[in-house]
Amino acid sequence: MSNVDTGVVRGFGDEWTRFDQAGLPLEEQRRVFDMYFAVFPWEKLPPGAVGFDLGCGSGRWAQLAAPRVGTLHCIDASDAALAVARKKLDALPNVEFHHASVDAIPLPDASMDFGYSLGVLHHVPDTAAGIAACARKLKPGAPFCLYLYYRFDNRPFWFRRLWDVADVGRAVICRLPYPARSAVSQAIALSVYLPLARAARSLDRAGIDAHDFPLWAYRNSSFYVMRTDALDRFGTRLSQRFTRDEIRRMMTAAGLERVTFSEGLPYWCAVGYRR
Repeated sequence: MSNVDTGVVRGFGDEWTRFDQAGLPLEEQRRVFDMYFAVFPWEKLPPGAVGFDLGCGSGRWAQLAAPRVGTLHCIDASDAALAVARKKLDALPNVEFHHASVDAIPLPDASMDFGYSLGVLHHVPDTAAGIAACARKLKPGAPFCLYLYYRFDNRPFWFRRLWDVADVGRAVICRLPYPARSAVSQAIALSVYLPLARAARSLDRAGIDAHDFPLWAYRNSSFYVMRTDALDRFGTRLSQRFTRDEIRRMMTAAGLERVTFSEGLPYWCAVGYRR
C-alpha cells in the first residue's frame, strides 16, 4: 500500500495553484523561513551540499534554501504543485524536480548531505514510515529538518478543547467539493483568523502576555498567510497531529539521533542527524 492519499494530493495541487505564494511579501517569507530553520545547521553543510525538499509544494522554502546549497531536489506527489514550483524557481539552475511520493523518493539511499520536509508528513497515512523514508536518503551524520503539526501539548487544557471543537468543523469542511471548501476556508480566514490575530497583536503591544490567546501565532502574519493556512488547516481531510515526544520517538526510530527542537514558533520544528 502506497503512503499517499490521492485526495490530499489533489487538494494541495488546487491550493498551490490558487495560492502560489506570489502574494507573500518577501520579508515575511524570509522571517517564516528563519523560524522553520532556526535549529538547522546551515553552517555545517559541506561545500556544494546536495539535499532534498520533500513535499516542496509551491517552492516557497526552496526559493530561499537553494541559493545556500549546491543542488536541491524538489520532490512532490502533485504535478500541479510542481508546475507552480518550476515557475517560481525557474531562475535557480541548481534545482531539480521530481514527481514522486514519499515512499518512492527517486534518490539513492545514503546519498544526501541534508534534507527537510516542512508541513507535509502529517498529511500522509503513515507519518513514521514517511520520516524513515526520508532518513534513508541521508548520508551518515547528515541533518534532516522536520515540521509536523503539534497536538497543543504546550498549551492549557481549555486551548486543546477549543481546538477539538474547531476540528469537528474541519471534518465537515474538508469533505466539501473544492470550490465550497475554498470559499468556507476564506470566510474563516476573514471572520476568525484576522480579528483574533489582530486582537492578539494589540494585546502584545499593550504588554500583555497573549501566548495562549487563540491564533496568537498569526499576530504578525499577513492576511495572505492566514488565507493560505485556513485552506490548509480546514480543507485537508487527512491531517494528523503529534506531541513533541511522539515526534522525537518517530525520528529516533527512523535512525536519526541528536534530535533538537526549536523552542519558538512554529511548534514543532526539529532537526535530527542520520546515525
